[in-house]
Amino acid sequence: MHNYKELNVWKRSIKLCATIYKLTANFPNEERFGLISQMRRASVSVPSNIAEGGGRRTDREFLHFLGVAHGSICELESQLYVSVELEFVNFDQIDSITAELTEIQKMLYALIQKFENQA
Repeated sequence: MHNYKELNVWKRSIKLCATIYKLTANFPNEERFGLISQMRRASVSVPSNIAEGGGRRTDREFLHFLGVAHGSICELESQLYVSVELEFVNFDQIDSITAELTEIQKMLYALIQKFENQA
């Protein structure tokens, strides 16, 4: 079992969720069940999967859920670019978010590498 609450990647992904919720609050109402829902679920998936993996018994299980969290970060990044294409936001609005996504991706990748090297 791993104490996920001590991981900076988990802490930062929690803050990322709040950022995404605030950003999508300004999207058109007709996207409530579309892009808004997708982006919010993807953002929540990151810390949720880190936590779920941390609660599992083995490093191998933890590694699996870290991989799922990494996939959710990539999904969210794509959705941000779709939001730009649809003109719900502009690049200036998402610049700091995509920078944070990149940092979280790097942190997850480093953690994944650590556990893969131990396996």
